[in-house]
Parts: sequence; C-alpha cells; structure tokens
Amino acid sequence: MEKENKRLGMTHDKSAIAIVQDYDLPITPQEYTQEIMPMYYEKWLKAKPLPGVNRLIKHLLKLGIPFSVASNSARKHVAAKVNAQKGWKDYFSVVLGSDDVKLGKPAPDLFLEAASRMGVDASCCLVIEDSITGVKAGKAANMKVVAVPSIEGESDEFSIADYVMHSLLDLQPELCGLPPFDDWVMNALPIQPIHFKGSYKNGFIQEISDNGHSDLPSQAWGVYFGWADFESQERIKIVVSTRWDRIHGSFARNIQACFLNGNAARIYDQPMEVALVGYIRGFHTMQNLATDAQILDQDKSTAEACLDVAAYSYHGRSTS
Repeated sequence: MEKENKRLGMTHDKSAIAIVQDYDLPITPQEYTQEIMPMYYEKWLKAKPLPGVNRLIKHLLKLGIPFSVASNSARKHVAAKVNAQKGWKDYFSVVLGSDDVKLGKPAPDLFLEAASRMGVDASCCLVIEDSITGVKAGKAANMKVVAVPSIEGESDEFSIADYVMHSLLDLQPELCGLPPFDDWVMNALPIQPIHFKGSYKNGFIQEISDNGHSDLPSQAWGVYFGWADFESQERIKIVVSTRWDRIHGSFARNIQACFLNGNAARIYDQPMEVALVGYIRGFHTMQNLATDAQILDQDKSTAEACLDVAAYSYHGRSTS
C-alpha cells in the first residue's frame, strides 16, 4: 500500500518509472505504458463520480461560477476521463493536463494556468484535491485547498490543506466563501444511489464483490440510509455507517448496519443488494471515530421519515 500511496498525484511518466522500479519489472516504462493504457481506458469508461462531485458541479453551474480540471495526467487522458461522464465535457471551463505546462504538480503551474484561462485571480480560487502532491501544488499557487484523500487513512501530510474531509458530501461551501448548498431534505441529503452487495452478520455487513474490489468508493464515509433487496424479493429499509479502521498496520472497511423493518435474525448471512439513497452525517475526527460512527436513534428516526418521501424513492437499478 505504501508504494501505491506515494505514486498518487504523480504524472504518468513518473508513475510508470516508479512502478517498473518498485516491482522490478522486466520491461521499460514505455513498454509498461503501452501494455497498461488499454486497460485504463476501459476502466475510465466505467468509472463513477465520487459521492458529492455531481452535487458540487450542479451547485457551481447554478451560481455561474467557472470551474476547471487540472490533472497531472496527459491532457488526452484527462479528456477521456471527463468525456466518459455525462455532461462533463460541457461543464468544465478548462481541461488541463501536465503536458499543457512546463512543470506538473507539485509545482503550481497547472493551477495557475487554469486560473489564467478562466480569467480569475489565483488567490480567489478553491482547489479540491485527493493527493498530497496536488495539495502542495494548490498551496504553492496561493489558493485555498480542500483535501479529500483518496487513500483510506488520513496522513499528517494533508494537514497543510485548509480543510481535510473524508467525503465531498461534507463540503460546506460557505466556509470557502461560496453560497451554501440548499438541497437537504428532512435533515438528510438525497444522493445518487451507491450500490454494493453483501451479507449481514452480527450487526455488520460483509461485502460481496464480483471482481475482488469494493463497489463502495473509498470516500464513502459516514451514516447513510437506503434499501436492501434480498433474493426472496423482500425489500428492507436500512441504515449504514461506513468507515475505515486501521488493523495491524493496514486499513479495512467497517460497515455497521441497522434494519428499520424486517427480522434481522431471518436475513442473517443472506446475500443482499444495497442501494444507499440518502446521507445523514459524516465523522469529524479520527480520535473519536468508533463513537462517532455508531448509528444513533436520531439517525434511525431521520432515515425512517425520509424513506417514506419521494426525494428518497428508489425503484431498482436502471436496465438501460
């Protein structure tokens, strides 16, 4: 994990060199790139926005605030990722890659160029980053920086950012000089459904994955609610608290669950598909994480009320 973490935010060329060296691969970095890129393109087409991203885009569009993407990837690769998401090609004022500037991150060039092309002063810009390399670039550009680490644990390095949060769902635009969100409904936030499979045992959900990888994004921290569908065709209201715990030097996902209707004993260890449709709250500190992450009676009451209103309705996965 340490090797992977140190490459977060690197340009692809530097990352390829590091991978070949770290794993002593019998190929050149150029050969590695030729082999891996087709797989990357395939995955980009299937990638989903992280929780809160489309919400922020919608908010900025409504306010008429320009925004851009500035990545250490080559611009053609950045464009491929942007184009894979519905509407994004038309939403971003500027799309930049590391080949558009002299120096990539952690140098400030990318962010300064993005500000210049948007016609705004760098000091008026807000950067949202998931890597320490990008955070350093944002600070070097004299911009306010929000860090949403893409690795499971919080590193002390991210403390140089102005704000550090587990998920963009926790973003409060007013703290960054922007108008606040106005999309909360009945003390919760409607979200684009987050799907995953699992089975319930002793108050927790054990994920079941078709490909060995979690369907939950790393930044899915906090207390959510939604629906659990079982093979028996039964649908049950569910509240979920998800976080990452450090165990023996590595991180493991912890998914606590509470069913609002149905018999938990009867569905014990039964496969289910979960669709999370609402977000209640995040966790503010790592020090009290075990306490903050407990599902409270208030969380259950909020979920119970919300799941009976149209804003949180869910009719199953789209077949289109």
